[in-house]
Amino acid sequence: MFSKFLNLNQEKQDRILNAALKEFAQKGYQNASTNEIVKEAGISKGLLFHYFNNKKDLYLFLYDHFMEITMEEILAKVDWDEKDIFKRYRLVAFLKFELFNQYPEMFNFLKSVYTEDSPEVKTELDIKMKKLLESGYKDLFGDIDLTKFKEGLDLEKTLNIIFWTMEGFAYRQQDKALKVDLDQAFLDEVMTEMEAYCEILKNAFYK
Repeated sequence: MFSKFLNLNQEKQDRILNAALKEFAQKGYQNASTNEIVKEAGISKGLLFHYFNNKKDLYLFLYDHFMEITMEEILAKVDWDEKDIFKRYRLVAFLKFELFNQYPEMFNFLKSVYTEDSPEVKTELDIKMKKLLESGYKDLFGDIDLTKFKEGLDLEKTLNIIFWTMEGFAYRQQDKALKVDLDQAFLDEVMTEMEAYCEILKNAFYK
C-alpha cells in the first residue's frame, strides 16, 4: 500500500517521516497541518498524497512503522536466557530508554498517540494498540519462568497486574523524560524506582 514511499531513498523518507512526527506530536491529529509537514519536509503536497492517500493514512502509517521499529530493536537485544519476568522487564525498560534517547521525536509521537481522541483515527488506533499489546507481551514474556510464582494464583490475572503496573510506570517516566536531560543520573533514578515496584510485586506474587 505504501510501496511508493518505501521505495524512496532513505534520506527523503527520513525527511518526510521526521516532519510528520514533529507535527503530529506537537499538535495532535486533528490540529496537525499537512501544509506544515510538506513545508518542513521540502516536498509538494501533491507528492505527499502520492505516497499516502490522505492525512489519516499518513498518521496510521507512522504509528505502525515506528512501533515496528521499536519492537524489532528490543526483540533483537533482549537476553532470552533470562527467564525471570522482573529481570526481563528491567532489561526491556533499559532498551526502551536507549531508544527514547536515540529517537526523541519518535517517542514524543508515540506518547501523543495514547491521548489522541480524534474520532477519525481513535477506533483504528485502539484496535492497533490492543493487538500490539497482546502480541508484544507474548513475544517478550511468553517464555518466562512461571514456577517462581506462588501456587494457587490465577496466573493470567497476576501477569496482567504486573503488566499494567509496569506499563503505567513506564508512561509516567516518559512524561518525566520529556522535561529533563536524558543522562545517566536520570536513568539510574528510573531504574531504582522501578526496582522498588518490582520488589513489591515479587513479594506479593513470588514464592
